[in-house]
Amino acid sequence: MPSQTSLDEIKAFLHCETPDSWIEAALSQQELLLIDHANCEKKAASTALSLMYRYTDDVELLHLMSRLAREELRHFEQVLDIMTARGITYARITASRYAAGLRDQVRPQEPAKLVDTLIAGAFIEARSCERFARLAPLLDEELGKFYTSLLKSEGRHYRDYLNLAKAAAGTDISDRIAEMGECERALIQAPDSEFRFHSGVPVLSPDSG
Repeated sequence: MPSQTSLDEIKAFLHCETPDSWIEAALSQQELLLIDHANCEKKAASTALSLMYRYTDDVELLHLMSRLAREELRHFEQVLDIMTARGITYARITASRYAAGLRDQVRPQEPAKLVDTLIAGAFIEARSCERFARLAPLLDEELGKFYTSLLKSEGRHYRDYLNLAKAAAGTDISDRIAEMGECERALIQAPDSEFRFHSGVPVLSPDSG
């Protein structure tokens, strides 16, 4: 588990905390939470591999993304094991708008494209870490221990993405981080009719009665 300093750093990096209403929704929809958590781990591994294929001349990126992909796939396997033990079927569900919303902010030209992609990765990992920390004490013992065990690696992934973004830019990127942080905040605080691991404020859909 990361130190309190690390969690404080992540909270300071993010522009808002997860709304309490999302926590309540997660606790009441744990089957859906686990299904989408598995999806998120698989997508995180895919993103890391994509970066490795795209930026083959960046040795540091190759090493860090290789390790990240392995860890995310291991987490994917662990979530599947928990789901299997609980009789939860891994089903296809729609993706949340969160990652797509961050990707929409990525500038098209290099090196800005790489910098923005890495900053987006840092926000995704930081938000995951923050939500694991919020949820862990409220879950059953098995799931709480599992989510606590993920904090260290997710915190490291956040730092790896952020450090790679700074290195790729070669200049101060604090303004760009702040801009994307505001986008991330808006996505987290906006109403969402579908609950997902990275969804915003839960609201009833029009046909929910």
